[in-house]
Amino acid sequence: MSSSSYRNHPVTLASCGSKRLAALASGRRTRRRRTTEDATAATRDSSWASLPEDLVDLIGWRVLASDLRDYIRFRAVCPHWRSSTKCPRGRGIVDRRFHPRRWMMLPEGHGIYPGHGKLRGFIRFFNLSTGAFVRVRLPLFKDHCILDSIDGLLVLQWDHDTAVRLLHPFTSDILDFPPLKNLLGYASGVSTNQWCYVRNFRATCVSVSVNDVVSLMLIQQCMKRVPFTTSGMQEWSVSLWCFHQYHNPLSFQGKLYVVRHFSSYGEPEVLQIDPPQMEGTELVLQPPRLIAKCPARTTDAVECGSEILVVSQKFTTRYSQFSVCRLADLMLGRIVWMTSVSGNALFIIASTRSICVSSKAFPTIVADTVVFIDNKKSCLAQYHLSSDTVSPASDGSFSGDLVPSPCSIFYHILTCCFRSYWNKGHIVFQGRLKKWRVRGKWRNGVNLSFVANTIWLVYIY
Repeated sequence: MSSSSYRNHPVTLASCGSKRLAALASGRRTRRRRTTEDATAATRDSSWASLPEDLVDLIGWRVLASDLRDYIRFRAVCPHWRSSTKCPRGRGIVDRRFHPRRWMMLPEGHGIYPGHGKLRGFIRFFNLSTGAFVRVRLPLFKDHCILDSIDGLLVLQWDHDTAVRLLHPFTSDILDFPPLKNLLGYASGVSTNQWCYVRNFRATCVSVSVNDVVSLMLIQQCMKRVPFTTSGMQEWSVSLWCFHQYHNPLSFQGKLYVVRHFSSYGEPEVLQIDPPQMEGTELVLQPPRLIAKCPARTTDAVECGSEILVVSQKFTTRYSQFSVCRLADLMLGRIVWMTSVSGNALFIIASTRSICVSSKAFPTIVADTVVFIDNKKSCLAQYHLSSDTVSPASDGSFSGDLVPSPCSIFYHILTCCFRSYWNKGHIVFQGRLKKWRVRGKWRNGVNLSFVANTIWLVYIY
């Protein structure tokens, strides 16, 4: 039936239960009367908009304690609320309250890396606690790579001169640090003339401390010393002390935590490295402090909310068993095994980054589990802390460090543990065959060398 026919049959529309639709079809405008409810709503809105500035500012800080995105939405309600609260732009790095905590960059998978042409300069981030997704335009990835992500801040390295930059992805605040060129002489097994081939000097873990100045600390597997610097220094300094036999360092609240293992004797130890401090006119990094003794077979330390959890793994003939306890309890000299981690799932992957994800935000993730790679079955498994059982976490098999093509959010979250998936041209060694993958394609027969068998050599094309 044509529109003219509808205009000639208003009764047909009215019989469908819509008088207003019939009026619109006949060309007449309707005017809704102002009711008492509308007047009450307008008065309520005006009262909210007329709140005192100090009260709006106090409410804003409460909202910011939950999430930065909620704070941005809070400031967008009205001009009065926007003017009564502090703008995060310009303070996103120097003020820890504006750090995008619990936000993680989402690797796209399928050979699409940050800076790929198909993304058109946009990068997606997701919240590990709420499951919210945002899409941000960051054109810096055309000539930058990611070293690490701390409190949602991205530690970038410039491809041209290895300069380090700290980027806030939501406010676009940038803080520059010196290049990493002077650290090559401290790397074991690397000669000076090899720097032109090692385009990216990748860090294992980066710690960001914000006090009077912003300072960085790096832990790299090819170095026995800890490099550190501040935003006002011209080059990187290294610690006067050395340490080794550590496992999966963790950055937490501006400090570094490492689990040190002993080959044949002693219990594992948790060491804490504090940020560098000024002593006279020099910036000095104090030696690591022993803060706790760990149970045997301790493998990882992972951040979970506002505390650090220590994970121990025991290998049996049937499957792997995991035990979780709080670092705060270990510091008091007691061991309290946990059967629940507040509904979260711990992704514990050997020699990679460990993360904690909320099962409430992602339905495919099971609560109170430890997700790991079962080397016997070459699959991804999950250990249930409450029932002491193991079940398959998802479909797909693992070969070396190669994650199956992400077909669900579960695998996308898993790629967050592998720093090699954060950048372009990542290399994956598979068995004895030296295979490496660049932009989703496998290449064979390339004689690449590991620096002391530990550092990734990533080439930029």
